[in-house]
Amino acid sequence: MQNKCQKYALEAYEEYAKILTEKGIKVSPNNIEQDIFPFDDSSIDVVIANQILEHTKELFWIFHEITRILPIGGKLIIGVPNLASLHNRLLLLLGKQPTPIQTNSAHIRGFTKGDILKFVDSCFPNGYELKAFGGSNFYPFPPMIARPLAQLFPTMAWGIFLLLEKKRDYQREFLEYPLVKRLETNFYLG
Repeated sequence: MQNKCQKYALEAYEEYAKILTEKGIKVSPNNIEQDIFPFDDSSIDVVIANQILEHTKELFWIFHEITRILPIGGKLIIGVPNLASLHNRLLLLLGKQPTPIQTNSAHIRGFTKGDILKFVDSCFPNGYELKAFGGSNFYPFPPMIARPLAQLFPTMAWGIFLLLEKKRDYQREFLEYPLVKRLETNFYLG
């Protein structure tokens, strides 16, 4: 028996899948944390992961699958809430929990520009190159002020966006990393 959240998610998926299918877009329901993406190796030129990674535990699997399906020269666009945003820095200064990783929210990870780049380069050395970086929103300011602040100080914006380009062949490095480093947390590795 499905709970209310699962039922709502299935209904929403079916509604949007119908709209996309009618527009000629192929839709497939996958658990990105455990399923093999339904694409051949090196077959997708651009992958967009916008506002999803903060909701996931299985980053090694997700990045394995993304990297597997991207060809050399393929692009990965990542958008995530910024743990190092100005308002989160102020919250920490006041002894408060940063908003992207509050215990009673749907987010289970926090990200910064440096941490994402360190993760990618540690697991897949010289595998991706940062081509562009930007920020969006600058809480708590109104849009008229927030936009220019996010452009001037992207590492302190509410949201951050990275454009990465795959630079070399992939040999399962994201799946090997937790094993080689003997990470204590169990991660799904296929």
